[in-house]
Amino acid sequence: MIKLGVNIDHIATLRQARMEDFPSPLKAASVCEKAGADSITTHLREDRRHIQDRDIFEIKESLRTRLNFEMAACDEIVQIALKVQPYSVCIVPEKRQEVTTEGGLDVFSQKKRLSEIVKKLRDTGIIVSMFIDPEIKQIEACADIKADAVEIHTGKYAQLFKINSPDVNSELERIKQASIAATERKLIFNAGHGLDYKNVSKICEMKNLNELNIGFAILAQALFDGLEKAVGDMKEILSQY
Repeated sequence: MIKLGVNIDHIATLRQARMEDFPSPLKAASVCEKAGADSITTHLREDRRHIQDRDIFEIKESLRTRLNFEMAACDEIVQIALKVQPYSVCIVPEKRQEVTTEGGLDVFSQKKRLSEIVKKLRDTGIIVSMFIDPEIKQIEACADIKADAVEIHTGKYAQLFKINSPDVNSELERIKQASIAATERKLIFNAGHGLDYKNVSKICEMKNLNELNIGFAILAQALFDGLEKAVGDMKEILSQY
């Protein structure tokens, strides 16, 4: 069955909006875990706009399931990852001005730098993934730097799906070809960004899909249905594949 990673960053976004000590990302992680989440994803950004350092350490200490630590390829955050020792790390691009991650990491043009980071993390037993657009060139670069996994950016697909664009099928084909290329190179194939209860099914049809990372849609639905049910409903969709 396809695994579900739940991104809880926006619990911290709400907390930081008032600089309060609630709502608690740690409590959210616990509820998601109880509801069947296979992993908890958090992104410790350089600007600390939502998740804070203490959140990462508290969640890692308390979780029984896996912690997936999203991070930029910067020395400060690499050192934190080495201290936290999450189950996995996903290296993502990061811009100060962006509302959310706008696209995949250009691994191809940064192979030397990224290969050094991948080695540091893998040498301590951390599984390393690269968040990339569905491009064969990027898949090949991920294999070259000896990453363990790729997470395909599905944001463009989600936008095309929302406007019922005829181009949505070509984007799905790009993702499918990326999944095949990843599998051929023995890379774990994950996906995420912009996925919700309506558009996720087409991604679930991809062969060899290991895990989906979904955050905003689940947390938004939780405002009305509660977090445990929102996670459970997404798990139910994934269970059909």
